[in-house]
Formats: sequence, structure tokens, C-alpha cells
Amino acid sequence: MKTFEDIQALIQDDIAKTDQVLVEYLSSDVALINQMSNYIIGAGGKRLRPLLLLLCARASNYQGEHHHLMAVVIELIHTATLLHDDIVDESHSRRGKETANEVWGNAASVLVGDFLYSRAFEMMVKIDSMQIMTILSKATNEIAQGEVLQLLNCQNATLSEAEYYQVIERKTAVLFQAAAQIGGLLSKVDKTQEQALKDYGLHLGNAFQIIDDVLDYQSDSKIMGKEVGDDLSEGKTTLPMIYALKNASAKDKQLLEDAINNADNTKIEQVINILQSVNAFDYTRKQAQKSADLAKKSLDSLQDSDYKDGLILLCDLSFQRKS
Repeated sequence: MKTFEDIQALIQDDIAKTDQVLVEYLSSDVALINQMSNYIIGAGGKRLRPLLLLLCARASNYQGEHHHLMAVVIELIHTATLLHDDIVDESHSRRGKETANEVWGNAASVLVGDFLYSRAFEMMVKIDSMQIMTILSKATNEIAQGEVLQLLNCQNATLSEAEYYQVIERKTAVLFQAAAQIGGLLSKVDKTQEQALKDYGLHLGNAFQIIDDVLDYQSDSKIMGKEVGDDLSEGKTTLPMIYALKNASAKDKQLLEDAINNADNTKIEQVINILQSVNAFDYTRKQAQKSADLAKKSLDSLQDSDYKDGLILLCDLSFQRKS
């Protein structure tokens, strides 16, 4: 295996069955919910989080059917957060398409996001596992706290690396962690392997978000599906910027601080040049690779299999990706 498509091919039957469950549970007798849900799901994306749960379940030798249901739960929670994020961030595009709030307005997007959350919780009770419900309810709460933390930290040029990691672990990595851990719990793995999968998900989620924050400055808008410099226009201080603020000249540091404090990306080319000049992108990518390496190391206790190889490959792809 060398590509993400190779990983998908490994569990193509599981993905197909998960898609069937997704379509079934998105159905509603309220026409607008159907319309918006189909629009959002049809917008594409790798569906990495449900794929992660499916892979971890198979890597743990799961033989049942509940992993399809739980993969959909993970995807619905993630999609609900995206709907609400786009409203908070006043985003106009995602994955190259207009955001739902741009098409239908904020009110409809909030309410359909609530529908997706509530449908996810309706589904998760079907497997009758208090442990899994506890993990998912806690993860959902952590995501909400992470979003609030990020909001509080907007236009804050003094944000530290420790504070940055606190945000991304709650905002992003916790759902990766839940997906991986649940994949193991379905298989009734022992505590050592459960912790290994939990650690794997957390480190992989960190690596994924760190690279996202690099791509916000370095990717092409057509590839990324949103405008370059969106984080800066929202006043978000991410890891490349945190590093540059520590290492830039006084003049350049002032320009960066002004851009963050005013949520201003009109000088995005100058900002990118400064970040490049102090090797902020190289530093940030190295931190992503460290997280990916920790994720791979976490899998040592798992039995060798093609599915484990797929999980390892995900780590490499997480910091090599272009979108």
C-alpha cells in the first residue's frame, strides 16, 4: 500500500456498507433536512474519521456489524461540527463548494447541525454500550470546549504552543481518538491495546490538524477548497505563526502581530514570506511528523496485519498531504 486509495480499497466493502447506513439515517420527513444533508455529505472529503474506526475495528479482528453504525455516528458528529464552525467563522466555501450557511443561511445550518448531533446520539444507543456512549458524549463535549477556546484565542498574538495544542487536541484530535478507541472496544481488546489505539488516534489527530494549519498558508485554494490565509482572516494564531513570532525580526514581528490582532490577511503574501524566511513551515511540519511517529509507535502492541499497515500508512500520509 502506498496511497489513501489503497487503504480505502482494503476495506471497500465496509465503506460501502457504512455509506448505506449513512444514507438511511440521514433520511427525514423534513424536506430541508434531506436537502441540506445530501448537499453536505455530497460535498466530498476523505471521511477519514469513520475510515479510522473501520480500520481499527478490523485491525483488532472485529467480526461483527456495529462498526458501520459507529462509523456513521463519528461522521455525523464531525459534519455537525463543520456546519457550526462555518457559521462561527463566517466561511463562504468548503471543499470547493459554497458552505451550507452561505446557501441556506445561519439559522437553517444551526438547526440541521443540531439534527445531525441528535441523530448521532439516537444511533449510538443502539449498540447498548455505556462505555462507548461515555466516550462519544465526552468527546462531543470536548470538541465544543475546544471551539470555545479557539474563539477566545482569536486575535491573540501571544498564544503559546502549549495553548495551541490544548485547542487542537480538543477541537480535532479528540474525535480521532474516540474513533480509534471505539474500533478496539467493539472487538473487546484488552486495556493495553485499547490504550494503544486511543494514543494512536490522539497523535494522528494532532498531526492531521498541524498540517491543516500549514496548508492554510501553503496550499492552493483550488486544491484546498477554501481561500489561502483563511485562518489569518479569522484571527487564528496557529503553530506556523507562533513559531514565526518567536523568531522574526522586530519589524516583521510587528507586521505579524498587526495581522493577527486585526484579523487581516490583506498582506498575506508578506506574511507567508516572513513565515518562510524563519523556516516556520519546516518547523511545523517536523512537529506534525513527531506526532505521526508517536502514532505509529503506539501500534506496536497490535498484531501485524494489512489493516495495521493501513493505520501506519495513514500516519505517513497525514503529514505528506497537499489538501
